[in-house]
Amino acid sequence: MPLNERDRIEILMMIGVGDRMRTQQEVCRLFHEMHPDREPVSQSTVSRIERKYRELGHVRDAPRQGRPKINENVQQDVILSALENPHCTVRQVSRDLNIGKSSVSNIFKKVKYHPYRVRLIHELAEDDFDRRTEFCEYMMDHNNQNNGFIGNILFSDEATFFLNGHVNRQNTRYWSQENPHWMQEYHTQHPQKRKEVDNKDKERKSKEKERKIRENVGKHTRKGRKY
Repeated sequence: MPLNERDRIEILMMIGVGDRMRTQQEVCRLFHEMHPDREPVSQSTVSRIERKYRELGHVRDAPRQGRPKINENVQQDVILSALENPHCTVRQVSRDLNIGKSSVSNIFKKVKYHPYRVRLIHELAEDDFDRRTEFCEYMMDHNNQNNGFIGNILFSDEATFFLNGHVNRQNTRYWSQENPHWMQEYHTQHPQKRKEVDNKDKERKSKEKERKIRENVGKHTRKGRKY
């Protein structure tokens, strides 16, 4: 237990004045005899109290610097904000309660609240496993029939494509003392038509179109000769 101003004055009186001054060791022993249920004071503490009195003329605590400590009402307001909206951010709570962001963070840390962030996983339907097997078999058969098929596929290192908005894991959180194991569903892909890109197929169709044009031109030429 720290010494208050009254304890320091008592230690000064134990030191004494003039020829009746006690040594620091004697003061420590006397203070312990008078307060056996308290933690003994050290000689350095007695020396510091005596020096402070000689320099300042008092043993009061100096005014504390910085912001005052957060009171219980503010702490309860911060906790209540997290209970009402577990997805709130430190910035939102700071703005709503008009207190510093560092104070909000310290309160969350004090009450052991942790921002559990979302982890993106792919939901598997019951028939997804069969569909995956069918797709693998299709790709293997198609590649056996056309050796250049794989070379016409565009590969990307992105695991997920967000076609309509995106999930910000920094802004998607849940404040709680324990892992809530919460889930939030996002639709990252939407139905759309797919067209397979095959350069050889495009070249074949182009040649077929040119052949038909030449045939039509030949027909018109032969008809012109009859007339």
